[in-house]
Amino acid sequence: MSNSVTIRVPARLHLGFLDLNGDAGRRFGSVGLPLSEPETVVTLSRSGETIVEGTESRRAGEHLSALCRHLGIRGQHRLVVEQSIPSHAGLGSGTQIALAVASALRTLHNLPLDIGGDATLLERGGRSGIGIASFERGGVIVDAGKDDSGRPPPVVARLPFPEEWRVILILDHGGHGLHGDAEIAAFRALPPFPASGSGEICRRVLMGIMPALVEHDLPAFGAAVAAIQMLIGTHFAPAQGGVFTSKRVETVAHGLNGAGAVGIGQSSWGPTGFAFAPSQDAAVRFVGAVRQTVEDGIEIRIVKGRNSGAKISSTRLDLVGS
Repeated sequence: MSNSVTIRVPARLHLGFLDLNGDAGRRFGSVGLPLSEPETVVTLSRSGETIVEGTESRRAGEHLSALCRHLGIRGQHRLVVEQSIPSHAGLGSGTQIALAVASALRTLHNLPLDIGGDATLLERGGRSGIGIASFERGGVIVDAGKDDSGRPPPVVARLPFPEEWRVILILDHGGHGLHGDAEIAAFRALPPFPASGSGEICRRVLMGIMPALVEHDLPAFGAAVAAIQMLIGTHFAPAQGGVFTSKRVETVAHGLNGAGAVGIGQSSWGPTGFAFAPSQDAAVRFVGAVRQTVEDGIEIRIVKGRNSGAKISSTRLDLVGS
């Protein structure tokens, strides 16, 4: 039996919804990609009293309590959130910390993982299944959206992200994307998404993103992502103030595009933006070309796509004389 469990879970890019209309029987559907960083890292161990420490400790503690009740676990624990994905930034922080805590608790107590069930219990994956699927395995993921069953959206495609490609993240530490009640209100206030737009997005995924990944064709991949982002961003513009939530991120994204990066867009409600480069060296050049225009509070990171899911490690401390 483990005495301590550490879980490392990836941030993810949400590249766009497939069908916001839902008149075909499933709503939302998503395409997305887990990243090499940032990560959420939690460590759970046995303790004489329950202690929750670190960033996002309130939310992590609530998840721990809910799972203990659900699983009938009465023991005490020390939960440390060692690092966390920025919250309300469009990188899936809420889903990942929930699944990290749930999986740490199950691993510590030798219980089988139940990623989908725990996500439902902790009210994650309400629209996109990318965060749940990212926990399980990496790659560029396509989920088919939600039906009326209450189950997480099923993954219908998963393709490796080329190892040589890079993602350029644009982080705005002075802002946040819509979330909670504001997000719900925004969805209700927006007009119906046209069926023709959903058809175009699905065509771009099936005939653009997926073959481009197989053939390592970054220009085609970037063109498809950018087209999807423009359709989605234009629809969300009344709720978020434009195609991008952050004007500062938008400026940097267009600058990167002018320097040679492709596939610019915003992850979920933002404010995090992104672009893609064919290599590390190219990404460094693109970032260097815009560095002088970057305002305070904007951070640019060059990261990799992630072709693996969460990393789980455990330790066992044998007592002397036991």
